[in-house]
Amino acid sequence: MKLTANLSWLYTEFDFQDRLGACAQDGFRHAECMFPYDYPAELLRDKALEAGVQWVLINAPAGDWGKGDRGLASSPSRRDEFKRSTEQAVNYATALGVRKVHVLAGVVNSNDEQSMRAAWNCYEKNLLWLASTMKTEAIDWLIEPINRFDVPGYLLSRQADAHELLSRLNQPNLGVQMDLYHCLRTEGEVLNALSEYLPSGRVKHMQLAGVPNRDEPGASEYAPVYAHLKMLGYNGHMGCEYRPKAGTRDGLGWIRSTGFSGTMETFET
Repeated sequence: MKLTANLSWLYTEFDFQDRLGACAQDGFRHAECMFPYDYPAELLRDKALEAGVQWVLINAPAGDWGKGDRGLASSPSRRDEFKRSTEQAVNYATALGVRKVHVLAGVVNSNDEQSMRAAWNCYEKNLLWLASTMKTEAIDWLIEPINRFDVPGYLLSRQADAHELLSRLNQPNLGVQMDLYHCLRTEGEVLNALSEYLPSGRVKHMQLAGVPNRDEPGASEYAPVYAHLKMLGYNGHMGCEYRPKAGTRDGLGWIRSTGFSGTMETFET
């Protein structure tokens, strides 16, 4: 298991391109972010090389975030925009050496049954198109259940729905991004979910944050999670996607208190 600093959420005390060096100083050797597209890919690649940090995950462009877009994959009227967004993601992933890209589903009017059906149908078609079109790329395309407290109307909110969909599509380059914070908020527990879904091989990235405030993970929540992940033999990445209560470095003690310090190459804080 390898802890990954999510630089859209952590080290915001620094300019974005300087966060790679900051997280490296604290022992992180892997980084992820939501949207890197405001910066040249070559700059972010060079900054990572300089810091000795490997980029592992980005999101595909998700529409106009400021106007409420949370993904394009389930919008029938925006299929061309969705396709262009994945092409841009490929360009960045290739430059950064990233092998995992999260594709956000989007929000839909959950009170409109016809809109929901159309959204699920579009989502499935877009994922099949993506898996087929990108077979030659060394990228896993990930879908993530996101809780509807934080993102009202988000199409995909439950782990079972994500796994049922990908089991049915049966495409090797599609996977689930299992965010334990969203799982806890939506379903109230994670240990049984981990036991059920990790053995499937469909979980290709994980993330965590404290519940309910999405701040530093607490020992009472995550020490059992760490022990369970170790028992299950999870050896992938675990993205730290939380909002620090104060400065990032002031809050890194959770890594030791939960047991996750063993997943970093160095940890001196």
